[in-house]
Amino acid sequence: MDQVDPREIASGVLTATRDVFSTMLNLPAEPDSARQEPAIPETFDGVIALVGIAGTWTGTGRISCSSHLACQIAGGLLMTEYPAVNEEVLDAMAEMTNMIIGNVKTILEERLGPLALSTPTVIFGRNFKTRSAGVLEWTMIPFRCGDEVMEVRFSLVPTNSFRTRRIGRKFFTCSRNRFLWSRLSLHCGRGVGSIQMTVREWFLGF
Repeated sequence: MDQVDPREIASGVLTATRDVFSTMLNLPAEPDSARQEPAIPETFDGVIALVGIAGTWTGTGRISCSSHLACQIAGGLLMTEYPAVNEEVLDAMAEMTNMIIGNVKTILEERLGPLALSTPTVIFGRNFKTRSAGVLEWTMIPFRCGDEVMEVRFSLVPTNSFRTRRIGRKFFTCSRNRFLWSRLSLHCGRGVGSIQMTVREWFLGF
């Protein structure tokens, strides 16, 4: 088998997201139609969380939303109001992503065998892009959360077709030989084209 049916991935994402939002967050999450999207980096404002998948299959799960929705998600998970994104909000986004993508992994393991989950990377800022090496196409499902939209993306390919050394390598990510986390403030350029972003990462060396 050289690929997983996108409908199977979409079904897993749908089930996992609904379960987490209903049981852990107590927030609405109404899905729209799943679709396939080319993995072309686009400029984004808000919060993006990514988790890598490893094993006989290699991939990445990615969840993106506005900063306002990220605060709502953190509030639902931690039972506290957050007027702005802070470290607790980024941690909550990491935990939610870990739960959703982890549940998708568990569903897929029934047919694909054991898979491993990396620790999450969370990026918050304005006018930035992310890229996961080896990902050519995403299975994407948008979820309507009140007046906001959260997008869940998932990509999975056989490991023997993945030609890079590291799995799910992200923009602004480096490797380490042990677990650690860092919080970086990046300022690139000036004026309208400037990039201001906060990256909270959990690095795992391979």
